[in-house]
This record gives sequence, C-alpha cells and structure tokens, in this order.
Amino acid sequence: MQRIPATTPTETAGLACCCAVFIPADPARTGHVAFWRPDGAAPPVPAAGSTDDVDVVVHRDEGVESVTVPAVLLPVRAALPVLTRARANARAHRATAFWGSAAVLALRLTARGLLLPGLSPTDHDAWRAGPLRADDLERLRDLAAAMPPEAHAVPLDDVEPLRLPDPERLVRGFLDAVADSLPRSPAATLAAGGPAFAAPQPQHLPQQRAWASDVAAGHDAGVRLSLRVEVPGLAHDPPDGSRLPFRVVPQVHSVSDPALVADAAAVWAGTEAFGPRARMDALLALRRAARAWSPLTPLLSAAVPDSLELADDEIADLLGAGTRLLAVAGVDVHWPRQLAHRLTARAVIGPPDDGQDPTGTVSDTPSLLSTDALLAFNWSFALGDQQLTRQELDRLAEANRPMVRLRDQWVLVDPEEVRRARAQQDRKVTPVDALGAALTGSAEIDGVRVDVRPTGWLATLRERLADPEGQEPVGQPSALAATLRDYQLRGLNWLARMTSLGLGGCLADDMGLGKTITLIALHLHRQTDPSAVGPTLVVCPTSLMGNWQREIEKFAPGVPVRRFHGSGRSLDGLDDGEFVLTTYGTMRLDAPQLAEVAWGMVVADEAQHVKNPYSATAKELRGIGARARVALTGTPVENNLSELWAILDWTTPGLLGRLGTFRTRYAQAVEGGQDPAAAERLARLVRPFLLRRRKSDPGIAPELPPKTETDRAVSLTKEQAGLYEAVVRESLAEISAADHMARRGLIVKLLTGLKQICNHPAQFLKEERPRIAGRSGKLELLEELLDTILSEGASVLVFTQYVRMARIIEQHLSARGVSSQFLHGGTPVQEREEMVRRFQDGAIPVFLLSLKAAGTGLNLTRAEHVVHYDRWWNPAVEAQATDRAYRIGQTRPVQVHRLIAEGTIEDRIADMLLRKRELADAVLGSGDAALTELSDAELADLVELRGGAR
Repeated sequence: MQRIPATTPTETAGLACCCAVFIPADPARTGHVAFWRPDGAAPPVPAAGSTDDVDVVVHRDEGVESVTVPAVLLPVRAALPVLTRARANARAHRATAFWGSAAVLALRLTARGLLLPGLSPTDHDAWRAGPLRADDLERLRDLAAAMPPEAHAVPLDDVEPLRLPDPERLVRGFLDAVADSLPRSPAATLAAGGPAFAAPQPQHLPQQRAWASDVAAGHDAGVRLSLRVEVPGLAHDPPDGSRLPFRVVPQVHSVSDPALVADAAAVWAGTEAFGPRARMDALLALRRAARAWSPLTPLLSAAVPDSLELADDEIADLLGAGTRLLAVAGVDVHWPRQLAHRLTARAVIGPPDDGQDPTGTVSDTPSLLSTDALLAFNWSFALGDQQLTRQELDRLAEANRPMVRLRDQWVLVDPEEVRRARAQQDRKVTPVDALGAALTGSAEIDGVRVDVRPTGWLATLRERLADPEGQEPVGQPSALAATLRDYQLRGLNWLARMTSLGLGGCLADDMGLGKTITLIALHLHRQTDPSAVGPTLVVCPTSLMGNWQREIEKFAPGVPVRRFHGSGRSLDGLDDGEFVLTTYGTMRLDAPQLAEVAWGMVVADEAQHVKNPYSATAKELRGIGARARVALTGTPVENNLSELWAILDWTTPGLLGRLGTFRTRYAQAVEGGQDPAAAERLARLVRPFLLRRRKSDPGIAPELPPKTETDRAVSLTKEQAGLYEAVVRESLAEISAADHMARRGLIVKLLTGLKQICNHPAQFLKEERPRIAGRSGKLELLEELLDTILSEGASVLVFTQYVRMARIIEQHLSARGVSSQFLHGGTPVQEREEMVRRFQDGAIPVFLLSLKAAGTGLNLTRAEHVVHYDRWWNPAVEAQATDRAYRIGQTRPVQVHRLIAEGTIEDRIADMLLRKRELADAVLGSGDAALTELSDAELADLVELRGGAR
C-alpha cells in the first residue's frame, strides 16, 4: 500500500483557511478534496497533496461566473485530518468547516460498521456507507441543507447555464469516498483473501455485477428491521409459577415510507407495496441483525423467517445486552404492552431496617469526617409503584427466568439484576459514601448506575442540605462587634449548619465580600455550643496574617489571637476560644505539633494554595484533625476540576471519592462537555458543600460603586518590534525541530520572552543599568495615565507579574519625582502591613505590586484606579487583583486599565478572553500549560507580530 504522507499542523492550519470542495471520482476513494483561495492566490502545498488548476464558480457584483484558480488536491484519506481539525479552528473558512462536519459524520458511520461492498458505475470494487437508518438520512439531509455555496463551487461538466452539484448527492458521495478509503489498510488484503475491496488501487470486477446489484438492494433505499416479541397465552390467567413461551417476529419497515410495516413472512411472499427488491433488502437486514445477536441465526436458514422461539436464557439476554447490541445494528425490539410494567430496582441506603435514627436527631448523626459508622445498603424492588416484599423477591431469585407471574400479572425480570441485588444485599457503606449517593440520587454498582433512595436520618439530612433557606437561622452572635449584611448572615447560617452536622464546606465568595468577618462570626457562634468549643486554626498566606489579626481584634474584641509564626512561635497555654494564625509554610514545617491540638475548627484561607493534592502543603494540612473544616477561596477552580476535588476532599473527606475515580467519573466528562448527565450529578453532589456568591449577583453588594474596565492598546517601539520579530523567528524554528518534552519548555520560554519584550526591552535583555525612557510604548502610556491620575489627587495600584519590571517602573518614577512603593514576595510581613497602612492613609499615591504576592487578601480601598501592566492568562487571577480595590468598603468608582501591546500575543490573548468572557468562571484549561499544546501553525498565528511598530 502506498503510504500517504501526514499533513503537518502548519499545513493543516494553512489549508483550513482556504475554501474546500469535494471532487468525486470513480471509484469513490479516488476522489479529492480541493483547497483554493477566494482571492485567487496559490494555497500552501502540503507534502501529501498535488496542485492543479480547478474551475470554480464565484459570486461577483454582476452575478456568478466560472474562474480558474490554483488549488491543492488532497486524496480523501489525507484530507480527513485537515477537515476534522478545521471544525475547531475559528479562522477556518466556512466551506472547510462544513466538510469537516461531513468528515465527522462519515467517520461515525464507518465506526458503526456501516459499510456495504459493491461495484462502482465503471465496475470497480467500492465500499459505500450504509445501510443508513432514517435518522442517519435525516442528519445527512440537514447537513446538505446547510452547505455554503463555496463548498460545492465546482460546476458540473458540459452543462449550460452554470450549475452546481446537488448538495445532498455530493455529501452522499463524500460519505462513500470515506467509507471506500478507510478499510484499505496494509493487512486488508490478507483479511479479504485478495486485492478486491482491500487494495487502494481500483480493481476491475465486471463479472461480479449481478452480485453487486443484489447487495445494492440493501443500500438505505430499502428497508430496516425490527423484532416484535410475542408471548402466546399471555392474556390467559394461569396459576403463579407457570411458564410461557417467547418468540420473536421479524418486522420489515420501509425506509422511504415509515408508515409501511409488515411481518417478514409477508415480505417473503412478495408484498407489492415494498417493491421487487424488498426480499433481498430484508435478507440483508436479517443477516446484520444475526451478526449483532447470534440467537437470530436460525432465521437465516428458514424457508420463511416468520418467527423464532427463544429459550429463557436468550430472553434474559435480550432484556439487557441483546437489545443494546441490536440497537447498534439499527434493530429495535418491541415488547408486548401487557409487559409495560417491568420490575424496577433501586438501592436503599440508610440506618437499620426500622428506619429509626439511633441517636435521635440529625445533629447527632455520626461524623461524616470519619469512617467509624457504617450504613446498610439494601435493595428495593417495585412493580410500578407497588413495593415488593422480601418473600416476593426471594421467589424472583429462585425462579431465575425472565418472566414470572406476580400479583396477578406477568412481570419481566432481568435475572442478572436480581442476582446483582442479592449479592449486594449485605453491603455496608460509609456515611460519606451514603450521603454522596443520596445527594446525586444514584450510585454506580459493579459498573452499572442504579437509582438510590435514602432512609431515616440520611433522608432528613439530604432534605436539610437541599433546602438551606428552610432551616432555623442561627442569628448574629452577640459578641460580634459589627452588623452582618444579609448575604453574610446567610453565609454564617450555612456554615453553622454544615459544621454542626460534622460536614465541611467551601465559602467561595468573590474577593471583598467579607469572608473573614463571616468566619469570625462562625467562631463566636460555635463557642456557644459545648460540642463545638475549641480553638480555631487559620492557615493563610503570609501577607494575610496581619489582616486576620486586625479583623479579629476589631470585630471580636476580647477574643485571644496569636500568630504561630516566626522563631518564637508556641502553642503553650492555648485557650478553647482562641484564634491561632499561621502560614502555609509554617504549617508544613510544624504539622505534627499542630496535629496534637484538639482544634474546634481549621480554616484554610486562599484555599487554592492546596489545589494540588499531591503537594507537601496539602498532605500536611490533611493530617491536622478538627471538628470542622472550612475552606475560603474566591477561585475554587482555576485550571481544572481536580482542584475542586482537592479542596472539597479536605473539607469533607471522601465526598467525591478517590481522585482517579473522580477524574474518570466526572472531571473528564464535564471538562470535555461530553456528558451533561455527569455534569448534573456533580452539581447535585457539590452544591450543598460550596457557597458561591459574586459581587454582580442581585442583592449581594448593592452599595458597591460602579467599576469601569478599559483595554488600552499601545504600539511597540521600533526596538521592541525588532526584538519581538527576531525572537519569534528564531524560537519557532527551534520549536519545530524539538521533541515533545523539549517543545513545551521552549514554548513557555517563547511566551515569557515576548511578554517581557512587550513590557520593556530592558526587562527581556536583563540590563543591569538600563536606559529606561523612550524604549517602551507601555511605559510611556503608564506615564500618561499616572500624570492624569495624580493630577486628580487619586491613588492607583499597578500590578505586574515580574519583579524586574516593577523595579524598572519604580526607578523610572523615582527619576520623575513620583512617590511610589513596591510590594513583592520577599517583602517581610511587618513591612507589608506598614505599606498597606501608608497607602490607605494617602501617604503614597502609587502602589506597585507583584501579582502573585499581592493579588489576594489585601484591603486597598484607597485606590480609585487599578493598572494591569501585563496580562495574566487566567482572567480569574486578574479579577482577584482588581478586587484589592473593588471590595466592600470602597466608596468611589473604580477604573481598571489593562495595557495591551497592539499586534502582539497580548492582543490575541485579550481577544480570546473577551470572546470567552461568559466562560471565564468555568474555564478549566487556562494558563501557559494550555498554550504549550498548540500546533506549530497555531503557535505561529498566536505570536505573529501584526501591524509593526509605530
């Protein structure tokens, strides 16, 4: 077999921007897909294709005309990767994207085994896509109806006036071309016993024309098959325990006329309504059904396949796997109406059979943070809405057949389902597993998802979690020296209820909505409950310790608070009602000492710090026990759903199962958008344990002033443009020659370098004593903004990712006489707090901040302006930084300025974020890591400099 060279990613992206049109041939696999450009320019030529002049029909102001254009011709097999990738390329031409959709349909049909052998009009061996069901034909016709003019712009030969191919016939020809191309692999000749229908070269077989005509009868213009299950004697009333015979009757349906249905026996007898080829069509359909489900094989040898009796084990198989296999082959199974009430089974999870809560109240249920208590896992069988007794279930198991007489009616039973239920009868589950099943309403048992009904206090618990507003509010603690806002009070009620049940929770409010004061109120409330009394440990970033201490002293005066941080840290003399503040770094070092304390509550502030469950920080935090665990974060998901798992598995261990199982059962399906049912189950499971409020939600923060966000574009200087183009040129050449692992590192290096060039050449070149003025368009724009802001007497926050760039800005402002200060990761805690105080007091009007070190936790409401000097790939991180100024306590309008270098990678990233603004909260794959997976062509398109310098 001649090997077709693979199309490179660069070639694929280049061709996707061209128009695509399918040019059929005989046999179908020798057809081509032509790629041409509407402007008449030559398209890029890949190694797998050839070039030729093609006549196409184009639209002019005065009408349409045929013109000759240069085109790249790809064999259908080589064109498939180009077309399928074009569907996901926003820059692809609509005609190419259309044929990409057609390619996906063709591949799906082939994957279902819908291949028919036959001969082409010139008697060459050819596979065709078929037989197609009615829904397949409907999909084909819908697709053809959406065909853009350019997708069939090659005019018909020797036809005047100009006419284009019929869309439906052209799509059908393309499906056949794909079907004819794919089975021809190097091993196909061995499997076929010869070159016919296996070799890529056309085989001339005129002697098989008669046979091919018979096969063609089944080519979706004919019939489809269904099976009608009959049970003679079903209407009689025999005693319980009687057996009745089963038989299946093949039914033939006309594809062209869905209302035309007859038993196979009538079609065999020559029913005129079906046409002369109906018998052959029906035989072919019956062969396909027998290949899918072997018990039907005897019908093939019958003189008239009118019916077939089935044994009990065959009917039992037909109830489950058999019906699924036949459905894949396009054969439906119809059961008698009298058997519409099939036996249903669902799991029952809860306390012992008496349904009583042994502890008396929901609040006294076993702690779901432990596995000490086990709950019964039973099964409930019902006939319609009638519950079966244990004795009736035992009779079903003993009968071991698919249909039994029960309560004066015949009932279909899957014996395998009964056996599975009995095998699981004595199973026990942990309370947290039981709660997960109760919340989602289902559980996966031996790979099969079954419905679940909770009982006793577990049912009551589910109801309470599902209706948070229906519970008695706890009210604001009298010791709190503040008045909680309504939404903060609701958050307190939610946290109090969750922690009193032995459950944890994640308060995921936007930054600035008062998560800290809500947790202080929760601590005070818990001190009034003897079962919850105990010190509270707060683990937070270093920059937030001072804020926590000030807030506690302000809102809970008299409550002892200590910092467990620094060389003199100690836990001696710890009071039950005390707050202990520590950092993630200190917690990691002293976890054994912290684990010895009987904490009433442990709080993880900015909980995204433990989003990696394999990190040392996350592992050590898990070892610190507490009666309640609460996570605080404004971004529960920054990159993927595994981060959400890490947070909730700490607050409520076991709720989401093991990480590997969670990735398989939920994350992959949800992140890929492939399984809406899995997304809904995950939402039901997570919703009670995560409280998420945004500033934009109605009634949350009506007192906040308006916020204006502006993207400010700026041109590169000539020096910046020269550096940018040189780095792009050299890096792309190096990346294209690198292996996969090295390639990722080179891409990150390229992206980082380009962002630094956009900031200032001195940053990229790492100059020790740089000349600053006149070299960066961004810095000049920042000067203009600061001149205006400072002339109005306002204050401003300037965020950058890079310490070196902040130093350059700081040096430049100092030379211009502008007072500023710079906070970064190496700034000591006391100095940070002093910087915040000076800024809030108005002593320093310009506050330079490192995004990673100061993007969370700080309260900087003095600022009326926020400047993002460089772009961060994740919009949630930028939003958190903006929230240093735009938060509760801000009384003046806030203006956000994002500086973007025109025509650069920053421009493209800004455009991507703008187009996906509605998805920003749900984005699951952002950051540099996602960009490292771009193809060479996509990467080149992303980083290309457009528009040059000023």
